[in-house]
Amino acid sequence: MRTRRMIHVVATAAAASSLLVACSGAGGSSSSGGGGGKSINVLMVGNPQMEDIAKLTKDTFTKDTGIKVNFTVLPENELRDKVTQDVATQAGQYDVATIGAYEVPIWEKNGWLHELSSYADKDASFDKADLLKPMVTSLSGSDGKLYALPFYGESSFLMYNKDVMEAKGIKVPERPTWQQIADIAAKVDGAEPGMRGICLRGLAGWGELGASLTTVVNTYGGTWFTKDWKAQVNSPEFKKAANFYVDLVRKHGEAGAAQAGFTECLNAMSQKKVAMWYDATSAAGSLEDPNSSKIAGRVGYAYAPTAETKSSGWLWSWAWAMPKTTKNADAASKFMLWASSKEYEKTVGEKLGWSRIPAGKRASTYELPEYQKAAASFGDITLKSIEQADPADPGLQPRPTVGVQYVAIPEFQDLGTKVTQEISAAIAGKTSVDKALNDGQKLAEEVAKNYQ
Repeated sequence: MRTRRMIHVVATAAAASSLLVACSGAGGSSSSGGGGGKSINVLMVGNPQMEDIAKLTKDTFTKDTGIKVNFTVLPENELRDKVTQDVATQAGQYDVATIGAYEVPIWEKNGWLHELSSYADKDASFDKADLLKPMVTSLSGSDGKLYALPFYGESSFLMYNKDVMEAKGIKVPERPTWQQIADIAAKVDGAEPGMRGICLRGLAGWGELGASLTTVVNTYGGTWFTKDWKAQVNSPEFKKAANFYVDLVRKHGEAGAAQAGFTECLNAMSQKKVAMWYDATSAAGSLEDPNSSKIAGRVGYAYAPTAETKSSGWLWSWAWAMPKTTKNADAASKFMLWASSKEYEKTVGEKLGWSRIPAGKRASTYELPEYQKAAASFGDITLKSIEQADPADPGLQPRPTVGVQYVAIPEFQDLGTKVTQEISAAIAGKTSVDKALNDGQKLAEEVAKNYQ
């Protein structure tokens, strides 16, 4: 039943997604034996860490193994459509794909993924025991085995321009409330020519706007569903959180907020177009890179803002998964083990800079002297944010599934995207939050019928 529902969910994305692959080397994989001459196709999200591995692979992994890696890199929303389409329909176009904590348990139950514990256990240098427990738990199947290897892990926190805050005489609390952040955003809006007070994701998508918004909903006492599957999208708590979020980004948020996701906010913050940004802890490495960021060395960090809960940061891992349809499991596993290894982290540090390590997945990363120095301003708060995130109990009431910023059911990919399309429209001034949530409630009630 779930497999059929998931395929139905991705069917509407198939036509659009099929046009996005052409220029990155995707296509049928080589059928030659493992090692030299082998070619694999890797589909991944276009975040900075993935752009780094695309640059480094040829002169490191391919040089050492003879395995050619053809990368297809897509924006987050397009990646989610494409990978779901490929895996759910068993198209077999890719040998490796980046997915996350949401997909792994669902896809494992559907039998779509190779288990990876056996590969990790055979490679002593991989050191599976070094992986952070929250990452292992979120990427394991019902049998306790890993079905994806973490590339990097993250929670969420607040990032701010220290120069702006100092000029305004503002001290950002280490554990701020959302109301405190809204007040600060009003004070620093326009602090420099063209600068807005805060950047918040407004781009529709369950993993874009939906991720950040749901953490706000959680801490305001809301939830998508009660434990017994009663839809709560238009509940007073959900409405309060959504109205707060939309009002804040409309009054003091970035230009073009309805089209701004992670990538756009990263650019806005690093180019001094906004004074604050609430988003993934993994963004810090890019903000501290002087080659691409105008505020490197001048960024402050605070825990995810709260309202009614003690903490509110999300928990996520972009991870490497191997669809069962691959005919190149040996070569694909070699790539994934390397891409999640201590060796690869060292390569990034030495060639690109230690702040750019894909961190948040290994305990040993935070013991590296070079990384400790490069990540002095954000390393500790990142690790603590990951450790404090509680997917089993992220709000004020019991949940029907685990997950901080998502509901771990196949239908949420479609539900979350449709609801955030309406909320994004509210950010753009084309509809009201109340109408968006009332319409979303009807959609959520239909989903709930599958589980009641």
